[in-house]
Amino acid sequence: MPDQIAEQPPETLEGWYVLHQIYRIDRERNTPAGTAESDVFGAAKPPAEGWSEAVALIGSTSDVMFMHCRPTLDAIGDVQRELARQPWMRRLVPTYSFLSVTEAGLYHMTAKLADEAIVRGGVVGDAEYVAAARAKSESERTNPYVQRRLYPQRPDAMPYVSFYPMSKRRDAGQNWYSLPIAERSRLMHEHGLSGRRYAGRVQQVITGAIGFDAWEWGVTLFAGDPLDFKKIVSDMRFDVASAEYAEFGPFYVGKVGALAEVLGG
Repeated sequence: MPDQIAEQPPETLEGWYVLHQIYRIDRERNTPAGTAESDVFGAAKPPAEGWSEAVALIGSTSDVMFMHCRPTLDAIGDVQRELARQPWMRRLVPTYSFLSVTEAGLYHMTAKLADEAIVRGGVVGDAEYVAAARAKSESERTNPYVQRRLYPQRPDAMPYVSFYPMSKRRDAGQNWYSLPIAERSRLMHEHGLSGRRYAGRVQQVITGAIGFDAWEWGVTLFAGDPLDFKKIVSDMRFDVASAEYAEFGPFYVGKVGALAEVLGG
């Protein structure tokens, strides 16, 4: 019985698909005269259709990052193709991309359902468990906090951006995926409380990438003061979920701007 609970992945809710595109500017490549523009960034969209931002990277070997949030994977593909047709894209050399989907991990709910299944003499994943998980997940989806995580709005007052991919460790004796679900739930609750202390100062967009990328999650932070990136990441790295079980990829930091400004005129 304990193995059933230990091996149970958390139930999750998904929202918008997210694509980060990162480029180096090749300033020796010629492009047609004129100001760089695109409806992908310039046109106002209804909130339900998502949004895109252009970011001028600072302190990186790359120069530009585009971030796109859309309701479907097909819509993300449409954005890619629309940008590929733009003459000014000839100056941009791809250096990295990251595809993911906004995610809310329901660790506490999963742990509770697993315990209930064992108590009633059932098994995790049986018909009663699945029905309860479906009903409770849909109820969680209406929670305003969960809605903000799944469908994040463009943070106009927070122009600075920090993006990085990350994964959980699978080392011998330090394997996140072999921990009991109750322990993972406790650690993620602690981790979440650390992040919530920065509410109003940092907007976090957490995305899941399992099945989409070699890294398992993406974290995009928006802030009005870039020093808050250092503070929130430092604080959260002392949480056990991060200190013992997290691995981090490269960090990309920059500032949101108009497309022409981000591309250098």
